Amino acid sequence: MSQAGPSLPNVAKAGAIMIAAQFLSRFLGLIRDAVASGEFGRGTLTDAYVLSFKIPDLLFFLIAGGALSSAFIPVFSEYLHTDREDDAWHVFSVMFTVMSVLLVVLIAAAWIYAYPLTYVVAAEATDSQRAVIADLSRIVLPAQYAFFIGGLMFGTLYARQIFTVPGLGPNVYNLGIIFGAIVISNFVTPSIAGMSWGALGGAFLGNIVIPFFVLRKIGVKYKPSFDLKHEGVRKVFRLMAPVVFGLSLPGVFSIIIQRFGTLYNSEGVNTALNYSNNLMQVPLGVFGQSLALAAFPALAQFFATSRMDAFSDQLAKTMRLAIYLSVPVAGLFLAMPEGIIKVLFEHGAWKAVDTADTAIGLRMFAIGIAAWCIQPIIMRAFFAVQKPLPPIILGTITTVVFIIGAWLVSASGGSYMWLALAGSIAAILLAIMLLFASRKIVPDLDIPGVTKTFGLAAIAALFAGGALYVAQMFLPQMIDGAHKVAAIAAVAILGLAYAWGYYFITKALKMPETTYIDNVVAKMNRKKTDS
Repeated sequence: MSQAGPSLPNVAKAGAIMIAAQFLSRFLGLIRDAVASGEFGRGTLTDAYVLSFKIPDLLFFLIAGGALSSAFIPVFSEYLHTDREDDAWHVFSVMFTVMSVLLVVLIAAAWIYAYPLTYVVAAEATDSQRAVIADLSRIVLPAQYAFFIGGLMFGTLYARQIFTVPGLGPNVYNLGIIFGAIVISNFVTPSIAGMSWGALGGAFLGNIVIPFFVLRKIGVKYKPSFDLKHEGVRKVFRLMAPVVFGLSLPGVFSIIIQRFGTLYNSEGVNTALNYSNNLMQVPLGVFGQSLALAAFPALAQFFATSRMDAFSDQLAKTMRLAIYLSVPVAGLFLAMPEGIIKVLFEHGAWKAVDTADTAIGLRMFAIGIAAWCIQPIIMRAFFAVQKPLPPIILGTITTVVFIIGAWLVSASGGSYMWLALAGSIAAILLAIMLLFASRKIVPDLDIPGVTKTFGLAAIAALFAGGALYVAQMFLPQMIDGAHKVAAIAAVAILGLAYAWGYYFITKALKMPETTYIDNVVAKMNRKKTDS
């Protein structure tokens, strides 16, 4: 094959951009939740708001929204990097046209049948609560068009090694929700609908408007077409097909856990699960999804140009870095969940009992953080070699395991927070199966090196986390007292000390991933010297 195009994708630079963008997105997500917790607290109305997003999520899952970008990038990259750019843009045009028509039809149907769909996402709910869920769902349903088509546009940018603009999408979305909570909520009824309207506006601005102008700059070649016979288009649909018929755990986890949460008939259950899950999603987004997105175009290009040695090396390095960065966050959440939730959410309508309930869930979610983080990386390796079926089969198996576990928890009367533990166990099972299944596509993958990285990182997090747990005993009044500033300062100091403790322990263990931290510190010092 021809090796036209960039000879070596700059994965390190792409990773830094995506991590920064995802960090900002998750930070804004925490501000979003902090604003919402203060404005609306935790109760029946906030549960309805959380559940209202599950109908659009269900639509997104049913039409394999998450798979579009993963299926499109390898095909687009293959044409782009083998001197067939016209074919690349033709595939883009067909996918844009066909999926736009399909989405409009499906969104309209979901909008009409929003109330009956509440029985799918909310197993137990009152008639009045179902009405609120349906009304809020109708507001955010059109946002799925923005996410789906935006993912297609982002895919073209990723293939061209442009990562900054796609990274803006989630940030603009979160800003829209924050604006909705603070401003729009004053003009709508119920007031929590302000966040739904803000989500809709943020979705279209961040995922359609901004990338559209960037695509125009780089010379997008779009021409409406329904040419479903083109080989590239057929290949994209073939890659998407397994996702449509599968039940991959990452795609349906949130829908399933929230549905089982409604079985408890207790106010605030879905809100507590949502907030603790959102905190777990911070390292998943910053370290898992960002590194997966950064490495994906490179993996696709390495496969397209028959450079599987580079493919194997890049995949192993990306997984090791994700593990090194995510394990200490899991340790932090296990050691100090109450303090973290208190400084983030405990103000206004959010009370101490809400903090205690949510902290239990965060501990349970934390157990599976490293597993969640490496899943998107391995899955994109399968998509890069255009073999999506194995991860979907394994994802379906673990989804069934999770559903059985969640049913056993709810049927036995166990705490709803055990649902989070069932999710973590399923995530670990899926990560292990994916890791060993990846040997089918990359026989020389350094699995021992990956497992060694996890073992050493876990040891470092255990010692640093143990010290953090003990240190909290000396600052209880600052963390639990009435002064918010003192609590924030105490948690920040303890968290920073924990992070440096983890770094120095991993340095002593001679983990090669510490060089990434060293390079970041060195760059910061150079900037200070230059200024």
